[in-house]
Amino acid sequence: MMDLGLANKIGIVVAASKGLGKAVAFRFAREGMRVAICARDESVLRATAQEISSLTHTEVLPIRADVTRSDDIKNLVAETVKRFGGIDVLVTNAGGPPPGNFFAFDDSAWEQAFYLTFMSVVRLCREAIPHMQKRGAGRIINIASVSVKQPIENLILSNSLRLAVVGLAKSLANELAPWKITVNTVCPGPTQTERMEQLLRASGDIEEARRFWTKDIPMGRMGKPEELADLVAFLASENARYITGTVIQVDGGLVKGIF
Repeated sequence: MMDLGLANKIGIVVAASKGLGKAVAFRFAREGMRVAICARDESVLRATAQEISSLTHTEVLPIRADVTRSDDIKNLVAETVKRFGGIDVLVTNAGGPPPGNFFAFDDSAWEQAFYLTFMSVVRLCREAIPHMQKRGAGRIINIASVSVKQPIENLILSNSLRLAVVGLAKSLANELAPWKITVNTVCPGPTQTERMEQLLRASGDIEEARRFWTKDIPMGRMGKPEELADLVAFLASENARYITGTVIQVDGGLVKGIF
């Protein structure tokens, strides 16, 4: 395995009690990073921290947080800095807003999705960036979705607001380059997470649902969480010091567009 030089770096991985966030936190810990993770369900969060720590022999700090709440985000960053002394890597992440078409949602639903999907990233960056500037470098990596490259049917909220995250990231990449802080966005396609398993079971016919989700993927299968985590770990490393402002999908070839 390539040595990514992440040992003793300090990271925050948001929404990391399960799924993609958990895979990223585990990958970081395997590299020797000290990691703070957050989620809303404190019992699951603590169990995840204990699991990762026991498997990697690396300290994992669980901090309960709801990323739609500004005070929770401030506390997440403050507690991380208090325990570890700074921040080198921030991985933003959040569960997606509910499915539905345009006429399914009123203003309240749009506002809730705005705070979950977009303002959570704004607030996390606002709190974390000054600590990166003090250290003279940093990495911000946003977990979004292939919907920013190719809209997904019946996901109007996600299709709209995740693109705002890309606009923010591209702008921050320009603003933060003088401090050697890179900002990139990674875009998973259908991935075999606990959430996906729930969706498959809820459909009634698991195999038919699996075929639906994979029929347009040239590699013929869903992604694995660790495959996204491998890219995130690379982008967090010094090897990626000249990569910033990019939007990279991990989708087995699902997105057919050139750009």
